[in-house]
Amino acid sequence: MTAVHQALRSRVRSTVATVLKLSVVVGLSAATAGAQAGMSSNMSPGAPSPDPRIGLKAGAADAGQAAWNMRLMSATPPSTKFVGSTNSDLAFTGPYAIQGSYNGYQIWDVSNPSQVTLKTAYFCPASQSDVSVYKNLLFVSGESNTGRLDCGAEGVKDTVSKERLRGIRIFDISDINNPKYVANVQTCRGSHTHTLLVDPKDRNNVYVYVSGSAGVRSPNELAGCSKATPDKDPNSALFRIEVIKVPLAHPEQAAIVSSPRIFNDLVAPARHGASVADIAAIDAARAKGAFTANVMGEQMILPDNFANHMLDSMVKARNGTGAATAADSATLREAIPGMIAKMMGPAGSGNGPKPGPTQCHDITVYPGIGYAGGACEGYGLLLDIRDPAHPVRLAAVADSNFSYWHSATFNNDGTKVLFSDEWGGGGQPKCRATDPRDWGADAIFDIVNGKLQFKSYYKLPAPQTPEENCVAHNGSLIPIPGRDVMVQAWYQGGLSVFDWTDASHPQEIAFFDRGPMDSTRMVLGGYWSGYWYNGAIVGSEIERGLDVFELTPSAYLSQNEIDAAKSVHFDYLNVQGQPKIVWPASFALARAYVDQLERSNGLATARISSTRQALASAESASGAARRSALTRLASQLKGDASGAGDTAKVTKLATAVSELATASR
Repeated sequence: MTAVHQALRSRVRSTVATVLKLSVVVGLSAATAGAQAGMSSNMSPGAPSPDPRIGLKAGAADAGQAAWNMRLMSATPPSTKFVGSTNSDLAFTGPYAIQGSYNGYQIWDVSNPSQVTLKTAYFCPASQSDVSVYKNLLFVSGESNTGRLDCGAEGVKDTVSKERLRGIRIFDISDINNPKYVANVQTCRGSHTHTLLVDPKDRNNVYVYVSGSAGVRSPNELAGCSKATPDKDPNSALFRIEVIKVPLAHPEQAAIVSSPRIFNDLVAPARHGASVADIAAIDAARAKGAFTANVMGEQMILPDNFANHMLDSMVKARNGTGAATAADSATLREAIPGMIAKMMGPAGSGNGPKPGPTQCHDITVYPGIGYAGGACEGYGLLLDIRDPAHPVRLAAVADSNFSYWHSATFNNDGTKVLFSDEWGGGGQPKCRATDPRDWGADAIFDIVNGKLQFKSYYKLPAPQTPEENCVAHNGSLIPIPGRDVMVQAWYQGGLSVFDWTDASHPQEIAFFDRGPMDSTRMVLGGYWSGYWYNGAIVGSEIERGLDVFELTPSAYLSQNEIDAAKSVHFDYLNVQGQPKIVWPASFALARAYVDQLERSNGLATARISSTRQALASAESASGAARRSALTRLASQLKGDASGAGDTAKVTKLATAVSELATASR
């Protein structure tokens, strides 16, 4: 989520700076022109019709539910101090799911997915409490001006204060019941999100990439912070990320070791403008007297709390009493353009092109392939991270259909990357029937020689109501062998599981959704993130708590494929620190490939049948007899590969059977 809603819990001045910056619809150069006309609905041919997600009953605790090819195993409400606070992202370690919250974090025992239990609730208010974990260390982001070093609930009222925390908190969770706050690293723009990088070449340290979206702090609060552009101050806090090095043996020594300027030379991208529905809403609001503004070329409705606060301030400034007058309103309307220009900060003056993004929203690192995907507000970046302290930009893409590049996911082979677009900042209904299907969606790219080549979009197929905040948000790969399958959160659009193996034709294969929080007005809710972890899908529900799901077999996903996915075990998981998925040798893995070959007609029907029989016979044997049967089958499959309809998949099957024979020794 962007900082829109976290700011609403902070002081109005910081609220407006963030809302104006992040609610704007920024657009990008049309890397995708020509692809829009052929865009499909992303709905599988066998999807239920009519779609059961449409028309669900509203309610916070008793909303209607719709599911297809997945089952809700448990729904656990937040603990006492976290009720009413926004739940954010997830990290996992051992049997635990760590759920960030604007009130701190909760640690849940998910070892029994049908009966989740609370292990720890650590109250430490900050936004947005993005979380990552490695061994005994837990890392938590803080960005808002109200976050305190001592985790107090009273906030920070002073403009400049040594009590404020904006950056990364580090906890020792060796005793999961009693986390210890061991260190923090302050940054000039705070940490909206962060990414933990575990370098396979460095066993003594981990690295944290910090993405801060807020304004630059005063140098009187944190020395060295400058909001001047780099041409005026080479140490500017703009147009850079921070890299923190954390010694595992001494986390209290964590410190910033570099501030890479990965945005150099990027210019402001093109914008797609407002949708038809948004234009109508702005016109209606203006007719009713609402305050609107042009922000970076886009009209938007200013939050009521901003306008009301400013009008109250104007009344007090003239020593008046009571409500604001028409003259006050007129004065405010006249002042708004200058206020916005000041809040937006340096945006490039003169006749030259305006600069591009000054920060990333989120970065996904994939150390196993040496790449990172930077979702950087106005661009999608491909980074070389082989030197973790000094990431280097390899490619940058822009798209006039994208508003706010939010997050990235690689496929397991590292040959593709998917970027999500958080059009509307996460707090607006962007999945309405009237909304363009290529806005607020995912964009899928092939990675070719270090460059990004656009293939297609994926957007939630089911239209949502105007009372449901809905747009692409956080998701992860599901370890289905031989396929690129992902689960993704769409806020109040629910969870969508889709297959993007064919990058040009992604299709939904499972979903879960609830009705709106409220049927009469927008109430923030829905899934912040949905991630696969050790056999289950865990969803962080913004208001309702923590949900756990299992996939069920269907025409699109066999039980063998699900069992093969469940054979993959992670000791810990930070989705933005993407691990290389390796499948252990198993009969489920081999059978999963057979099921896929049958589904795609990649191998003759007779050979499908005989292969299944051979696997069943081998599984019933043991020792040398099993090994011999599997070795013989692997040899036969290698011979089949060259003449098969899907040579690559038959080769994968032969390799899986061969490895199973080796494991049988």
